[in-house]
Amino acid sequence: MNYSYIKVEHSGLIGTIRFDHYIKRNALSEPLIEEMEDALLEFGQQDIRVVVLRSDSKQQVWSSGHDVLELPKSERDPLPASDPVMRLMQVVRAFRAPVIAMVDGTVWGASTDLIMSCDMAIGDHDSTFAITPAKLGLPYTASGILHFMSRMPLHVVKEMFLTAEPIGADRAVQVGILNHLVAASELESKTYEIAKTIALRSPQANSAFKAQAQVLADSASLNPLVFEYLQSLRRDVFLGSDYREGISAFLEKRQPQFTQAKK
Repeated sequence: MNYSYIKVEHSGLIGTIRFDHYIKRNALSEPLIEEMEDALLEFGQQDIRVVVLRSDSKQQVWSSGHDVLELPKSERDPLPASDPVMRLMQVVRAFRAPVIAMVDGTVWGASTDLIMSCDMAIGDHDSTFAITPAKLGLPYTASGILHFMSRMPLHVVKEMFLTAEPIGADRAVQVGILNHLVAASELESKTYEIAKTIALRSPQANSAFKAQAQVLADSASLNPLVFEYLQSLRRDVFLGSDYREGISAFLEKRQPQFTQAKK
């Protein structure tokens, strides 16, 4: 497919999506999102084990967020689940392989939420992050707020939403927005170094881990009794016969013979 808003490439087991619509500061417009979803769908059908999301060239703005011109002006929910931006968050979070954001400029509004929806983020010292619904009088979604709360301390989330002011790169790495903060000259090499490491790991294990981590991060808080019960279920398995048989069969390069589950 020929893209107008993004560039897509893959090298070995790594896929890359590059924002390439600087006339609108890489705003998350519906056409750009449709192209991203198409690219992720294509990657999902290939042996792509990690995706890097980045801008095509270093600009002041990495992405300006939701295309405000596409927000409704009538009295209806501006961010329903069917909104393209909300849908994109779910697509990224549900994508079977890890998605790494490589950030080298300012990130605004829903694009900061997009960063939170990625599995990792690596930035240079020009990267900043702001969530700006308070500047628009926009009621943000509970799921979007949860994206921030699952990644950052609550008091920092409150500060970002209430002030709508950017957080700089140094603080972003401290509060959990960025995994790594590196010099601009090292950003690309560091990002793809991590991507190559992930690509060497088990794609099945990583896919299962990502899905589990996502569900757990989105779950309601558990009281200690429920948590202990879940832990006991896991404990019964890894102390049980099936775990021992599975390890033995792997080492002996044979098919495991598992026992019937306890009732």
